[in-house]
Amino acid sequence: MGNRAKSLMGNIGLQVIIAMIIGGLVGLYMGESAAIFGPLGDLFINLIKMLVIPLVAVSIIAGAASLGNSPSAGKIGMGTFGFFIATSAIAVTLALVMGSIFKPGSGVDFSNHGDSFTQVTAEQGALPGAMDTIIGMIPTNVFESLTSGNILQILVFCIFLGIALTKVKGDGAEPIVKALNAIVEAFVWMINKVMLIAPIGVFGLMAHSVGTFGFQALEVVINLFVVFVASILIYAFIFFPLVVKFLSDVPVLKFISAMKKPQAMAMSTASSMATLPITMDTCEKELNVSKATSAFVLPLGATINMTGNAIYYGLVAMFFAQMFQVDLTMTAYAAIIFTSTLGAIGQAGVPGPSFLVVAVLLAAGIPIDGLPLLFALDRVFDMIRTSVNITGDAVCAVVMDKFNPEHK
Repeated sequence: MGNRAKSLMGNIGLQVIIAMIIGGLVGLYMGESAAIFGPLGDLFINLIKMLVIPLVAVSIIAGAASLGNSPSAGKIGMGTFGFFIATSAIAVTLALVMGSIFKPGSGVDFSNHGDSFTQVTAEQGALPGAMDTIIGMIPTNVFESLTSGNILQILVFCIFLGIALTKVKGDGAEPIVKALNAIVEAFVWMINKVMLIAPIGVFGLMAHSVGTFGFQALEVVINLFVVFVASILIYAFIFFPLVVKFLSDVPVLKFISAMKKPQAMAMSTASSMATLPITMDTCEKELNVSKATSAFVLPLGATINMTGNAIYYGLVAMFFAQMFQVDLTMTAYAAIIFTSTLGAIGQAGVPGPSFLVVAVLLAAGIPIDGLPLLFALDRVFDMIRTSVNITGDAVCAVVMDKFNPEHK
């Protein structure tokens, strides 16, 4: 009995799951008054945010510097970007197929929910053009990018700096790379200490969310929710395992088992960034991914790899097209796939209302009037799709690690 209790005390993943369940029950019982537990969640999220931006910056520089020394650096870099784009496109295509088969928006009556509608404008979903996006990725002041938390600009600068360090003649850059690796280790230590209060923070987040929104809000979009969960399960437990089996050296069952802890954290925080330290730790210690690969692929994935979001965008587009009886043309389907893929890749890995879905609807000519129906439930959808996002990051890491000479 003592060993069992000791095992529970040391198993943060299990504690997080228990905290999620207890928080959900407390939120259900207390209703809106459960908001008093909200600050516990805010405290935990703020501690994670405090460390994540510098961790991402230092990890990317160290990872790019380590990879840059190997002849396979280009393969891993291009392969990572290609993997994220391809899997996002496959994800939204799956969503469109599932939406066409099960028609979640057919027969939905939202006339009784008119009071919950707020004005949604096209500006909220405006997606910048290709050149604007590329120009916006280049920081004019990297320190301003760091303080404002502009992850894409930080990534561009840090990858560039990491590659530059490999081009320094002689051993001049070696002490800097060693120092960067030491700083990464220090950040990991700090995050491990913050993780000790993760169950308390997760309890606060769940109690607040469930108490505020309840489960009855699901009624109007229950069809969408069911099809969304079915799509997520297909993608996470059929598509990803097949990729792991045929494109990596990691046994599928070992991968699925190892990912339970980061998936539980992703579900509770709804943030790829907040889950990043756990994903890195799992990939390196349990899946034997080299530090150079994980330090490069995983922070990049937490920023630009949002396959769960791509599924959500595609399904929401189908949901509202069916609700408003809009006949989608092949051009509209292409617009949904293109905009969803770009939107998923361009969205930062932090929780919040998905206004990018507005861009997807506008691109396909679908009315956005009913969108506020989804806002109250955005947290529930976000929790689920984030767990898929971080799983995709880990899949990419184990696949790309095959090209790394450091691979064990």
